[in-house]
Amino acid sequence: MSLQKLLSSSSRIAIRSQLRKPSPLIAFSRLQSTMAPKLKDPSLFKQNVCYVNGEWVPAKSGKTFEVHDPATEHLIGTCPEFDAADTASAISHAATAFESFRHKTGRERSKLLRKWYDLVVENADDLAALITWENGKPTADAKGEVTYAANFFEWFSEEAPRIYGDTIPSSIPGNRVLTIKEPVGVCGLITPWNFPAAMITRKIGPALAVGCSVVVKAPGETPFTPLALAELAHRAGIPKGVVNVITALQNTPEVGQELTTNPTVRKISFTGSTPVGKLLMKQCSGTLKKLSLELGGNAPFIVFDDADVDIAVAGAIASKFRSSGQTCVCANRIFVQRGIYNEFAKKFTEKVQQFVVGNGFEEKTTHGPLIHHKAVDKVEEHVRDAESKGAKVVLGGKKLPEKGPNFFEPTVITDMTTDMAMAKEETFGPVAGLFPFDTEEEVVRIANSTQVGLAGYFFSRDLERVHRVAEHLEVGMVGVNTGLISDPASPFGGVKESGFGREGSLYGIGEYQVTKMVTYGGMGKALQSS
Repeated sequence: MSLQKLLSSSSRIAIRSQLRKPSPLIAFSRLQSTMAPKLKDPSLFKQNVCYVNGEWVPAKSGKTFEVHDPATEHLIGTCPEFDAADTASAISHAATAFESFRHKTGRERSKLLRKWYDLVVENADDLAALITWENGKPTADAKGEVTYAANFFEWFSEEAPRIYGDTIPSSIPGNRVLTIKEPVGVCGLITPWNFPAAMITRKIGPALAVGCSVVVKAPGETPFTPLALAELAHRAGIPKGVVNVITALQNTPEVGQELTTNPTVRKISFTGSTPVGKLLMKQCSGTLKKLSLELGGNAPFIVFDDADVDIAVAGAIASKFRSSGQTCVCANRIFVQRGIYNEFAKKFTEKVQQFVVGNGFEEKTTHGPLIHHKAVDKVEEHVRDAESKGAKVVLGGKKLPEKGPNFFEPTVITDMTTDMAMAKEETFGPVAGLFPFDTEEEVVRIANSTQVGLAGYFFSRDLERVHRVAEHLEVGMVGVNTGLISDPASPFGGVKESGFGREGSLYGIGEYQVTKMVTYGGMGKALQSS
């Protein structure tokens, strides 16, 4: 599959919608949709401009693309369709800014990040409104994301003054060896739509902490939240050119190619699908850029018969249905030991029955829409595939057109088997498939029988089992007796084809550094008497 297809398959949905002649109803809907959520600070909503070199600029071509509310498909607004030339200009400005920003002290960079953190907290309600509007997640979830996003700025503001090198005993008498940690340079950051604030701050935070400058490619589906963050960066006094936020939809492949092939860019950090990550890695090979790739997952969620069933059910609900199942660490395969399978399935289904699906701005809503109709179609395909192979849909399983074009019922399916699509592919939607299993050895073998390894979860009160299973799961992150593992203090990342590199934590900062070794010769002389 070509890069054009991989990078823009979901984006083409929105592009095609611009090419069709709108019906009177659609035209009326678009007119209605100009009524944005009431922001306390309307200046945070940026249309038709990107943030480059400390200024708000349009695409040189003047082209824009439309962004639609996933709950209604009403028009939210328009953003610049940047191309390779626009991107190269942003990279050039970032390179200029890097030469001075790299020499700021860690304490100076810390204060800038802390100021940005404070502004994000002060404007949390507006940022949450933008997230709900363009992503669809309920307001409560959006507010949680803003807090999570802000915490990365806080965490890395505290790390910035504490960047240490090492002294190394030399094997040669008279030599003294030390290492210096230096910023890698201009960084290209490519982020996804499912966490339009947090995926950006998790990358920008460490980059700025060590002295790098960045060019951020905002997701075409959710560009307004990143642009609002850029406005807050400006107010925080981040020097011009250090943070650049650009947008594109149809031109996403050429923007990505410019970031990955431009020799001025020395680091790429990408969060997205495994196929796209492989292509970006191939493009980066020409200039041997440093890479961090956080790619797809197929997370196993294992409940052993010695687990506290109620706690396991709560963990599964939190893990599986967060953001309507649209996160890379969502439980994708829920394995329950036969001794408690029926009890777990009953209690789990009862909890899912309590969900309220609707527009994220509605107070009672617990779960919003999927991002677009292609996501809905994939979810439905997985449900129908499971049904055709003998699984039983005990709750949900259908689209909800009366709610809007991108809604799907929260779904529970029992009697799942490993030959079903959901066992092999990431569903990325509100569908929970429950697989029965018999033994510890069996379930770990099945859990590991995939090419990806991002996150895994299991519930057990047996201390020896906890250590055995945690050590044998082939994933980068393990949740034991919890369904939520994301924390700025924790290293986030996977193994196998889920990528490499870590984000957040003390390890995340090293992804934006290079190590310079300095050897001093002739240092072994005796004390001088004169």
